[in-house]
Amino acid sequence: MLYDLNFEKILFLDIETIPMVQDYDQLPEKFKKLWDKKAEHLKKNEDDTSTKLFERAGIYSEFGKIICISVGFMKNREFRIKSYYGEDERVLLQEFSELLDKYYNTRDHLLCAHNGKEFDFPYMARRMLINGLPLPRILNIAGKKPWEIAHLDTMELWKFGDYKNYTSLELLAAIFGIETPKDDIDGSMVAEVYYKDNDLERIVQYCQRDTLTVAQLLLAYLGKPKIKEQDIIFV
Repeated sequence: MLYDLNFEKILFLDIETIPMVQDYDQLPEKFKKLWDKKAEHLKKNEDDTSTKLFERAGIYSEFGKIICISVGFMKNREFRIKSYYGEDERVLLQEFSELLDKYYNTRDHLLCAHNGKEFDFPYMARRMLINGLPLPRILNIAGKKPWEIAHLDTMELWKFGDYKNYTSLELLAAIFGIETPKDDIDGSMVAEVYYKDNDLERIVQYCQRDTLTVAQLLLAYLGKPKIKEQDIIFV
């Protein structure tokens, strides 16, 4: 299947998420109680309080929100990158949904992300429902068996059926010689950069970098040449 891929039918993507509020004390009382219950299952030692664990809330769609979705696609031998971002999650999800409905709405179209099947795809779908948005056809995958979901996941492909380990995008990029900025942020820093530094643009650049890396990684899997810098277009 992989060797028959039409790259112009694939939408590469990455998302950045943060906790729904800056810190635990800002949670509404109802959500404090619900997070406390969640935190009980996350604790590994006595130092893991609900307040401390809330730093990780952004990875849970019920307690987090999306602040950026970066997408990349091949068009006329160019790799074009576009980002949907901002403080209003519903607006950015609506704009992203419109892209999917207009340009990625057939069975031939595929999404591709790193750990996308476990994180990006379901997270986006859940946040759309929470924001009262209808699911685009390509994200309407609830209830489907794993083998019925054709979307591409560069982490899953690397496992070759081994489900024991998580392999980061950063590590795979290094293995395959895919260049990435050395002074960039990482996922653990996103909430701090957003809430404390108020630097959404830096997060967008990081998200775009990862989107490009996902595409480069899939090309590496297929033994195809990397996308050249002069062929990368931001739209």
